Amino acid sequence: MAALLLDLEPGDEVVMPSFTFVSTANAFVLRGATPVFVDIRPDTLNLDERLVDDAITERTKAVVPVHYAGVPCELDAIGAVAKRHVIAVVEDAAQALGSTYKGRPAGALGDLAALSFHETKNVTSAEGGALLVSRPDLIERAEVIRDKGTDRSRFFRGQVDKYSWVDLGSSYGLSELNAAFLWAQLEAAEELTRDRMRTWWQYHHGLEPLEERGLLRRPVVPDDVQHNAHIYYVLVPDLAARTEVLAELGRADVNAVFHYVPLHSSEGGRKYGRAHGDLRHSEETAERLIRLPIWSGMSEGQVARVVETVAAALHADVEQAL
Repeated sequence: MAALLLDLEPGDEVVMPSFTFVSTANAFVLRGATPVFVDIRPDTLNLDERLVDDAITERTKAVVPVHYAGVPCELDAIGAVAKRHVIAVVEDAAQALGSTYKGRPAGALGDLAALSFHETKNVTSAEGGALLVSRPDLIERAEVIRDKGTDRSRFFRGQVDKYSWVDLGSSYGLSELNAAFLWAQLEAAEELTRDRMRTWWQYHHGLEPLEERGLLRRPVVPDDVQHNAHIYYVLVPDLAARTEVLAELGRADVNAVFHYVPLHSSEGGRKYGRAHGDLRHSEETAERLIRLPIWSGMSEGQVARVVETVAAALHADVEQAL
């Protein structure tokens, strides 16, 4: 919907990180635009705001910061670049419901933002998402695009005596069953987040001794943001270490995974997009990252078992800080 609202066409370009899920790029490729992949920051694993300006050309129509692990990007800096070049900011806030940047909610910091309610997210409708629209001039057209390209919303408000096809669109609304499932979760969203934060901090304290010994690196969260505990990940020294740790976790019946083949190195990324500059942080992160299990209701004992298994795989003992 964001790509449709921006009237993207073949030849247009959209700047985004390479270290993200394919959905970030697909939305724009389907409109004929070219994703321009840039590197991430080595600390937060978010789009490196310092690289955005140089990646913009006369064909650039938007920049898409991705709030990885629910940690918001440096939106003030990205927004300033976008304003100077008169391009849109489309937040990929799929992982960031409930997160804030300098006290402001993620998803309300750009022109448009996409949320996800996929089954892996903190709040879920099994499938689905939301488009957040900050620009008043785009609201009416967003309604049309959502309703199969018709002006049905205006008809329901009594603004027209019948509705008809007026623009591009599709069936973007949630079913009533999905919406009801989601509503109950939204009502409990703050409680769910608090519970996830409890687990996140147990991981963070428990893994601190391993970081102090240089065996892994824990997540970095800037002081001016509040994340939502969507992901707890660790970065191990190299691909061999990650392979060993994942194998050990698997033998312990712990479902841990790595995260993202960088889009610029994928078959689709090479076909539909282009890389801008050196993307070594994206490539290194892709080989080192392990996403540990985290969910609302996870017990302290389960977290401790994961930490102990990671320590054993790295040939270390760790004293739990529960």
